Amino acid sequence: MVGKFVGDISPSQTWQGLEADPTAVLVDVRTRAEWAYVGGPDLSALNRPVIQVEWQQFPSGTRNPKFAEDVAAKGIRPEHPVYLICRSGVRSRAAAEVLAGLGYTTYNVTDGFEGQMDAQGHRGALNGWKVAQLPWKQG
Repeated sequence: MVGKFVGDISPSQTWQGLEADPTAVLVDVRTRAEWAYVGGPDLSALNRPVIQVEWQQFPSGTRNPKFAEDVAAKGIRPEHPVYLICRSGVRSRAAAEVLAGLGYTTYNVTDGFEGQMDAQGHRGALNGWKVAQLPWKQG
């Protein structure tokens, strides 16, 4: 099966895609620390979990050499549309491209969970999952 990186889509489009396709999955590629201290998307209204697989390992920040293996170990198969999210959309795009090369159909959630920094250097005010007022939970 040939994979495909479909491209960047907004958090709202991601929610719509997940809502429309019960086989689609959301993979949060941030670190364990981000999941615990910043919070993350909540798909309980869709009756499914957010899959958490670190793209970069905490605390070293090095790329997870077992990323694709970890994704497969979570039960995600190439026939599942895969939406990937991180803090701002950079790590998730890289992860989406890697998985697409392995046969998955992937989407990158633009602006990620917290979004881009504002003029004061803060996240969570301009764009992203939280600003789109999509369901999320702390820790």
